Amino acid sequence: MSPGWQSQVTPFQRRVYLAVLRIPKGQARTYAQIARAIGKPGAARAVGQALKRNKWAPQIPCHRVISSGGLGGYSAPGGLRRKRRLLRLEGAKLK
Repeated sequence: MSPGWQSQVTPFQRRVYLAVLRIPKGQARTYAQIARAIGKPGAARAVGQALKRNKWAPQIPCHRVISSGGLGGYSAPGGLRRKRRLLRLEGAKLK
């Protein structure tokens, strides 16, 4: 990940990415939890859009963010299969 990544994103994306970087390996948070963590409780969809634009995955581990109803989406190559695999490699318990 380039050291200047923070200057390449919007302030909202920066807040989202920094919150995602704090998710411990092997754990997951929902889009709504991230939205609340950054002080924008109604912005779960905007969190998803910010993560969709994450050029630094998996270093910024957007695969650790899931929907409240399950895995949700994953726009990186490999899609949901890759997201599921990354979470399992980290030791996350998936339903």
